[in-house]
Amino acid sequence: MKGGMAIMVLALLSGCAYMDKQMPVSPNWTRWQCDSQVDVQWRYSAADKSTMQVRLAGSDKVYALTPQAGAEGELFSDGVLAFHKKGDEGLVYWVATDDLIGRGCKAP
Repeated sequence: MKGGMAIMVLALLSGCAYMDKQMPVSPNWTRWQCDSQVDVQWRYSAADKSTMQVRLAGSDKVYALTPQAGAEGELFSDGVLAFHKKGDEGLVYWVATDDLIGRGCKAP
């Protein structure tokens, strides 16, 4: 019984340590809505804009994206999700399938 409890406590603590690594740098998210009615929340997670964090539809999952070359505007991706920002609009898509999540994303 004690061994099982110790394992549960250890699992809980490692889950907390994992969550701490994913906690956002700043609480300020920019919220945009896409033409598909999907809400996208994003923010730069470093002052030099070297990384961007993105959440889809209010999910707790945070994608940590890095800048990609070759696009007009700013293109960030992690190989799974891509966020292309040009001025005050953007689009979001799944990289592997090239499936569009939303375009015309902007402040509501």
